[in-house]
Amino acid sequence: MSNSSMAPMLAERMALSQAYWQTEAGRSLWDVQRACLGPVVEGRKGGHSLEMSMGSPLMTMSEIPHVIRWAPTRELAESPSTLVCPPDQLALPDRCLDTVVIHHWLEHLQDAHYTLQEAARVTADNGMLVLFGFNPVGLSGLTQRLSKKQPQFPWNGRWRTANRLRDWLAFVDFEVERVDYCCFRGVMSATCGERWEAWGRRHNLPLGESYMIQAQRRQRHAPVERLKFGLRTPVSSSSLGATRTGASVHCESSRQGRLKKDRESE
Repeated sequence: MSNSSMAPMLAERMALSQAYWQTEAGRSLWDVQRACLGPVVEGRKGGHSLEMSMGSPLMTMSEIPHVIRWAPTRELAESPSTLVCPPDQLALPDRCLDTVVIHHWLEHLQDAHYTLQEAARVTADNGMLVLFGFNPVGLSGLTQRLSKKQPQFPWNGRWRTANRLRDWLAFVDFEVERVDYCCFRGVMSATCGERWEAWGRRHNLPLGESYMIQAQRRQRHAPVERLKFGLRTPVSSSSLGATRTGASVHCESSRQGRLKKDRESE
């Protein structure tokens, strides 16, 4: 059971978000986000994954056999196997998960960078960390600045750019592999139009309502110690081996013997 003092506030925000995901706009966004996530997780076959989602499960198409869902309180847990703990104190061992998905929670946490550190900690070396967020420079981001619906989800969150999260990921030693923008709406449309979506996704324009960031742990290569060679110190004769030195002494002794015989013959 969560012992976080923030648990009631997180539970309230999660409960309020459910109304948005039931609207036409929310369902349309969830559909395109799931379509965006599909190619990323379909081919992954690791043992375990974690999904911290504001909405319905997104990892339903994954081949990973054990998908863990997270909830801030037991009352919001979907099953007995749901992970209930503070988001910045995940009750999991280091580097144990193949895939970790954080769906819009970083916009609703007071110390979001601590949660990102925990997500990085539990992601395996060859695992994938996936972040979903609302795009503050998209059409909805501009609407958020002018909207009077600030207390309502999703406008009540702190929207950050993909570049800002790139900096955060670099701090926890993760590298962004790709950023995909999704949900391109018309000015007066509540849904992500097919024509707008196809055009925006084809060119990956940074104007979509949402973005998906894929990141992996930076691979550290073992340092290579290079040997330095120099000829500053003269090479001693002893270092060349006893055989060579012994041969030199033998030659000198033979020469002196021949000279002695020559004198005696004279």
